Amino acid sequence: MSVSPEIDQVPVEVPLAAESPRLAGENLEYVRLLAEVDTELPPIIVNRRTNRVVDGMHRLRAARLRGERTIAVRYFDGDDEAAFLMAVEINMRHGLPLSLADREAAAVRVLASRPQWSDRAIAASTGLAWTTIGALRKRGGPDTPQPTSRLGKDGRSRPVDGSLGRVLAGKEIAARPDASLRQIAKAAGISVATARDVRDRLRRGEDPVPARLRRDSSRPGRPVEVVDVQATVRGLKNDPSLRLTESGRALLRWLDGHVIESDECTLLAAAVPPHCVEVIEAIARRCAETWSELATAVRKNDCSTG
Repeated sequence: MSVSPEIDQVPVEVPLAAESPRLAGENLEYVRLLAEVDTELPPIIVNRRTNRVVDGMHRLRAARLRGERTIAVRYFDGDDEAAFLMAVEINMRHGLPLSLADREAAAVRVLASRPQWSDRAIAASTGLAWTTIGALRKRGGPDTPQPTSRLGKDGRSRPVDGSLGRVLAGKEIAARPDASLRQIAKAAGISVATARDVRDRLRRGEDPVPARLRRDSSRPGRPVEVVDVQATVRGLKNDPSLRLTESGRALLRWLDGHVIESDECTLLAAAVPPHCVEVIEAIARRCAETWSELATAVRKNDCSTG
């Protein structure tokens, strides 16, 4: 997304109102104040695709109130959600400040549209504390998307829970001590830096998973979130406790034939002819139930043997 540096003069009736980050809408007193300003106001920003205002509704209303025929416009190129986010970020830097309620409502919307963003990244864009974002994320409930990794302010993606990847990396290192860190990282679905940390921990005789990431084995915790399903399955294939037993090999073969990634669903769904939709849907839902039964059985077995 970007804002054009060129400034165009556009008839004041052309720009359309957009969904404002302000819950109460425009402040009419502020509009009248701007209308009385003698100096030229900065250009407003308008979404080129929709002609809706991204930033500058107060200035647009002030121009109309003053009876001006045109207004200076810079065009934004991006989708509606990107436009909304830019509106929030700009209003944090100048003009009439957004209220706390405005910023929290904006954060909830960003969490829904960009759940893969880290708490700190969303906090930086909405002017809230990252702890507030974390609380809002938890408040979203079970229907709120919970990705297995999050994109930080630095543009790097990090797993929400890296404990399983570290365990798999430890087993990879034990099984293939001559493998490179890059090979270990790829097999376990973790970063090279994490693979290096796991190797260093093992050399020191420490647990590959730091205490802060370790789940309390005395009570059931939430399931580990897997970053890369295919890579995780590849890592499990190198686990001696699985590949050296008949039942373990049977489990690995079953996983190999049943695991799919979410991005494959769109392609698979597109191949279903209309007269097979109900049947395929029923099969998919029954398979989902089977996976759920397996998860419950695995957790129950873990609790009874732990």
